[in-house]
Amino acid sequence: MSAITVDRYDLALLDALQRDCHATNATLGEQAHLSASQVSRRIQRLEEAGVTAYAHIDLERHGEAAGGRSRTAEFEAAVAAMPEVQECFSVTGEADYILRIVAPDLASFSDLMMKRLLALPGVARVKTNIALSRVKETHVLPLDHVAQPQRQGRRLRFAG
Repeated sequence: MSAITVDRYDLALLDALQRDCHATNATLGEQAHLSASQVSRRIQRLEEAGVTAYAHIDLERHGEAAGGRSRTAEFEAAVAAMPEVQECFSVTGEADYILRIVAPDLASFSDLMMKRLLALPGVARVKTNIALSRVKETHVLPLDHVAQPQRQGRRLRFAG
């Protein structure tokens, strides 16, 4: 993964995408002053750049911290303020939280981990996995379970 330069057109494109991620390339191009083909190429380049990592976080204790606020509330507030953290889930299992983190490069990711995430009060352990490639990504939900099965039961008849 190599570092890329983001110019004013990339910034305009990213701004337009964040406002409407379903817009067509032609619509995005109008907003960013680019052709649809340039939008397509730039989106692909931006998607391929950077680091995506998953951090599994264990907290020391879940009780109250100084001032009566819970450690979990302090952790969640601090993580919510980090723009690099795209998602944070409180989970069951071996970790207390799983975070999806993005960074422009490994040095930035390392800086985030060492100076900000590990420095949060109450963090006992952090185990990270860096994504090497995207095998599948979808936002399409499975809807088979939503369909109501046809009931083929008996009809009750009342004798009158």
